[in-house]
Amino acid sequence: MARTKEPASDPAEGTEASVTEASGTGKPADPSTGSAAETRWLSPDELAAWLANSAIMISLPAALDSRMQRESQLTFFEYMVLSVLSEQPERTLGMSELAARTSASLSRLSHVVGRLEKRGLIERARIPGPGRRTVATLTEAGRQVVVAAAPGHVAAVREYLMDELEPRDLEALRRIGTAVEAAINRGNGPSRQA
Repeated sequence: MARTKEPASDPAEGTEASVTEASGTGKPADPSTGSAAETRWLSPDELAAWLANSAIMISLPAALDSRMQRESQLTFFEYMVLSVLSEQPERTLGMSELAARTSASLSRLSHVVGRLEKRGLIERARIPGPGRRTVATLTEAGRQVVVAAAPGHVAAVREYLMDELEPRDLEALRRIGTAVEAAINRGNGPSRQA
């Protein structure tokens, strides 16, 4: 859990445990990111906001995943892959672009697309030319699966998130999501390849 102040330096209080707790990751502070003394600890307001959003980041995907598997035999991420492809011209997208649009690494996406390919929901093809370029195409069977799953997915998103928000919260949620995604993209750099 993230702390709001610097860990105690008294060995009797367990400095290593305090540093681990302070890192917010369950791991000791990484020397490459600076010492615990240099860390900008979270204020009480920041900590409360972080913990509330941690619940969203952890609990919401798990709840969507469980419900989608129960109702549609798809994981939440599989549904997102199929859904993004269903909205593209000719239901086709390069793997790099598909990874970007689903916020996934190419390795994770490739593994999941391989599973969906075995089920006949997606087909992959190499594009001639320089580099390793591959496109994924949603099959007709895949289109039928995503169309059947969409109402349940939307119902879950409404039940778990949207219907709990005030209208003014939607703009804040969009702004926060956009800002977080931009920060993550700045940190990751252009690392995806097709």
